[in-house]
Amino acid sequence: MAATSPALLFPSPTTSSSPASARVEAVVLFNICDSYVRRPDQAERVIGTLLGSLLPDGTVHVRNSYVVPHSESADQVAIDIEYHHNMYASHQKVNPKEVIVGWFSTGFGVSAGSTLIHDFYSREVQNPIHLTVDTGFTMGEASVKAYISTNLSLGDKHLAAQFQEIPLDLRMIEAQKAGYEILESTMVEKLPNDLEGMESSMGKLYTLIDEIYKYVDNVVEGRVAPDNGIGRSIADSVASMPKLSPAAFDKLFNDKIQDNLALVYLSSITRTQISIAEKLNTAAQIL
Repeated sequence: MAATSPALLFPSPTTSSSPASARVEAVVLFNICDSYVRRPDQAERVIGTLLGSLLPDGTVHVRNSYVVPHSESADQVAIDIEYHHNMYASHQKVNPKEVIVGWFSTGFGVSAGSTLIHDFYSREVQNPIHLTVDTGFTMGEASVKAYISTNLSLGDKHLAAQFQEIPLDLRMIEAQKAGYEILESTMVEKLPNDLEGMESSMGKLYTLIDEIYKYVDNVVEGRVAPDNGIGRSIADSVASMPKLSPAAFDKLFNDKIQDNLALVYLSSITRTQISIAEKLNTAAQIL
């Protein structure tokens, strides 16, 4: 089906009640941010399906997600519906308790095209929620919001649909909170490749080793009081290092580099094949 206008008018699904709030696991946010960084160059945002369950108190518990390929312009939106259904069927085989509860998109707030996508998900499930993740740091930091759609009507006639924000609870353990705080204050245009990542890791390792050297020297010279806990941690770290000759270490390091390059080459071929398959796939339907 083709949408000739991004109007806010669309039919209302037959529903009994709307979700009162949303609870989102940290892995969902990390998946969304990862998919945004890996998006195609021409894509301004990414969308996808939210999986989870509806709790007895009316809270939508979002535990998983996956990206759905799509394209959109000023007056129409196209979603790869077959890909969406295949991914959902695969997830159902792994965890049948996780059902479709809504959809997500990156960006700030709700756009006109979002109403068309929400219309599609309204046919997939009753009362879907819409989760937005501001990966563009519009307000200076990443913000996450959840919405539901309600209908504006005059008598028995539906006039338009309105998105209303609902309370959102982000469930995170301490380690996940640390990662999310970094995401809130850091924007990355692209992922580093393997060599760039290794270079950055080695630079951080050299910095940490230099700090340890300075600490040990200060303790030996009497400028810093010794700490038994730090000393034991340093001793454990040194003891965990394998005893290798420089030649053996160089060989092991170079072999690892060759393995990584082979994986990069194979993954590049796989991505190319997937991209070609998506372009040749005629199952994508226009909403």
